[in-house]
Order: sequence, then structure tokens, then C-alpha cells
Amino acid sequence: MSASPDHETVTTTLPADAMSTTSGLRRLYHWTLEWANHPQAQLALLLIAMIEASVFPIPPDVLLLALALGRPDLSLRFATLATAGSTLGAVIGYGIGWFLLASVGMPVLELFGAMDQFEHVQQLFREYGVTLVLIAGFSPIPFKVITIAAGAFGLSFWSFIAAALVSRGARFYLEGALMRWGGKRLRNWIEVYFEWMTVLIVLLVLAGFGGVWLLK
Repeated sequence: MSASPDHETVTTTLPADAMSTTSGLRRLYHWTLEWANHPQAQLALLLIAMIEASVFPIPPDVLLLALALGRPDLSLRFATLATAGSTLGAVIGYGIGWFLLASVGMPVLELFGAMDQFEHVQQLFREYGVTLVLIAGFSPIPFKVITIAAGAFGLSFWSFIAAALVSRGARFYLEGALMRWGGKRLRNWIEVYFEWMTVLIVLLVLAGFGGVWLLK
């Protein structure tokens, strides 16, 4: 992909030992990062944030940080795009759970190993309601599992959307603010350790999948 004239090119090569992993998740990770150097990178961020909240496994944080590293002055704009996309994706996930649970929702939940815990998630919604959405939206817990379950179990739509907007906005704006106002020292540190940092994000998401799997 050609480099965007609007921001600096971000190196996306992983350390040699990390390159030994050739899973589909890693290929999606590289594909996501490649958008940082594309002229339509901001649109890509919006779309990736949207599909991540419903079906896509790679979090938009990876692309958000890459873009903010090249253009820290636009960090809050990137955070806004990620928040908007993720909130739209939450609507899609809710719709999948409400209207397309059998045809779309169940296969997605099976992919993430969450079928056995589906009834338990329903119980968590009964006990915690929108609080569960607030926690999932800010944490590495797979957000798509929560959005689909929220629709399937009939969580109040407007409460759900408000919680999704708050939790995802808090997460992305925190990242954007750190990049915007963290100063040269923070940006230099992120530039040095960017590849490891984004790999850590993916590992945290995998840990979130594991957490869903272990719910009893």
C-alpha cells in the first residue's frame, strides 16, 4: 500500500522471534497495521472499529496507535473515529443477537469459544446489566461477545448503546490523549516498542477470549 501524505510512515515489521507465529490472527494483525500507511487510513480505522465490535478479532487500538504515532496532533480525531466506529459496531452486534442469532450470532460465538458460557453471560446481564457492557468495553474482554449477547438477551437498547459509547470512548480517548499530550518522551518510547506494544494488545484480547472460555 502507498504511504499517505498526511502522516509519517510507521514501521510494521515485528521482531524476528514473533514472526515465527503464522496463525490467521497474526495475518489479520499485519493486515490491520498495513492500513496505517494507506491514504484511506482514517476510514479504515472507522470500519475496523465497527466490525471489531461485532465479528472482527483484531482491536482497533492497534491501528489507532499506529496512526497517532505518525500524527500525534490528530490523536483525538483518531480516537473519535474509533469511538464512532465501535459504537456503530455495537449496534450491529446487538442486531445480530436480536435478529440473526441462529444464522450469524451462534457461528461467531462458536468461533470465539463462547457457546458453553452463553447462558452464564445471560445470568451476568441479569445481575449486572449495563455494568457488564461498561467493563467489557474498556477491558480486553471480547466486546463482540457482549454486543451479540446483549441483543440476544434483550438488554435495553438505549442503555446498552450509552454504556458502549461511554466505555469505548473512555478507552480510545485515553489512548489518544496519552499520544497527544504525553510528550516527546512517551512518543519516543512508543516508537521504540510499538511492535511489542501492539502484540501485547493482541495477547490481551486472546486472554479475554480465555476469560470468556473459563466463565462457569
